[in-house]
Amino acid sequence: MKKLSLYIHIPFCKQKCLYCDFSSYAGKEFLKKEYIKYLCEEIKEIKKYIPNHYIETIFIGGGTPSILDLSELNELLKAINTLTLSKDIEFSIECNPGSITAEKLELMKLNGVNRISIGLQAIQDNLLNKLGRIHTFNDFKENFLLARKYGFNNINVDLMFGLPNQKIEDWEETLNSIINLSPEHISAYSLIIEEKTPFYDFYECGKIQLPNEDEEREMYNLTLKKLSEHGYNQYEISNFSKKNKECRHNLAYWDLKEWLGIGTAATSFINNKKIKNVEKIEDYIALIKNNKKPIESIEKNSIENNMEEFMFMGLRKIDGISEEEFKKRFRKNIDDIYRDIIHKFQKEELLIRESGKIYLTKKGIELSNLVMMEFLL
Repeated sequence: MKKLSLYIHIPFCKQKCLYCDFSSYAGKEFLKKEYIKYLCEEIKEIKKYIPNHYIETIFIGGGTPSILDLSELNELLKAINTLTLSKDIEFSIECNPGSITAEKLELMKLNGVNRISIGLQAIQDNLLNKLGRIHTFNDFKENFLLARKYGFNNINVDLMFGLPNQKIEDWEETLNSIINLSPEHISAYSLIIEEKTPFYDFYECGKIQLPNEDEEREMYNLTLKKLSEHGYNQYEISNFSKKNKECRHNLAYWDLKEWLGIGTAATSFINNKKIKNVEKIEDYIALIKNNKKPIESIEKNSIENNMEEFMFMGLRKIDGISEEEFKKRFRKNIDDIYRDIIHKFQKEELLIRESGKIYLTKKGIELSNLVMMEFLL
């Protein structure tokens, strides 16, 4: 049996956040019903082209999956449950504050969803407004407590630092408030200004002011200190969890395991191929309606591609990469490929190599993008 992770993309949002470059759309909610119908058709196809499989983790992301109404959500969850699922599956769904209801939580629970990821970003309503978020901190808190009431004991909260006009005190207040709620998992990312977003245009025109490099570093160090003090283990550069509550789905990506992506713009990594679906909702619907696969491209990964991804995805993890696993996968010693680069970063105190593992130092984490680029062959 082939073990797989499954990602399902829901590309709808009530309003697009100003920093977001994900494949999602506001104002296309009229396509939801039809999209879910054909998404379920794509899910059925899994059994045909990968008959001997079972799903270890599921992540329904977006966009805003919790924007689906009850009938759409029910249809999707029923289709997922026709697949062969592991008995100890991790089944996550992304939710936005303000779009979670008691009825939706009950339906999720009945259909095997056991992990919720709630996008908050900050607790200050003025900062949320500047990000283009359409919820308040109070909306988040009400939804978080409602999820607890319905028995969800594995909740992630997404937070973001380095925001326009965000002060270190704001970030500390956000961390303290979320720690007090005691979610099982916290993702804390620094804002990255991506091209083709409103924030990119604002930044280029000097309309937004970001914290400087020293302030952002102080925010990150504060994150490490606070979360460690309260029992959160950092297991990846931006991810922290209580004991045994790491996100298994994301670890599948970072460990370069196989996964299937379903829905618009979703990618799969299966049988050493990267498969990408079409991005436009209308194109996706039209292709499946006409009994065609909604695929935009298929690329076979070379051994060099796999080595690169193994290194720069694996080095995101605090435990780093296993030399033995590298040899097992690629039938080469890691020194045959990367000896000079590893030695260089050891001398610069950016990498540590011990007990068969290679991982980033604290300084290496701060400069992780520069380090990882060097592992491109």
